[in-house]
Amino acid sequence: MSNFVPPGPEAKVFVISIAAELSGLHPQTLRTYDRIGLVEAGRTSGGGRRYSLRDIELLRMVAQLTAEGLGLEGVKRVIALENQVAALQAKVAELQAQLAQSRTPQNLPALYGGRQVTVWHRQR
Repeated sequence: MSNFVPPGPEAKVFVISIAAELSGLHPQTLRTYDRIGLVEAGRTSGGGRRYSLRDIELLRMVAQLTAEGLGLEGVKRVIALENQVAALQAKVAELQAQLAQSRTPQNLPALYGGRQVTVWHRQR
């Protein structure tokens, strides 16, 4: 599961020691999480790990979930589900925007073959 989004030119990235400090985890724990694909760090051309602010937040969430007793496989599932929810929310927003656009007065004639229509609203 890849959570790494290439940072923009203004984005902050951190070496593993700083990321560990910011997340409250040991650097070896970060290496383990990267190895098992839980939180995948970006890499420099020399192979050094670089963590974005999003990665730091994800590491904090992993630390919280494991502290609450959830195993790493459970944490992976939670992250996957949260990513799925975010993708679905983005899709809903996109569809709502398309729907709003299709309901504008200039689009109504095209929807009804150029015919004038009367719309009645029934109160419930």
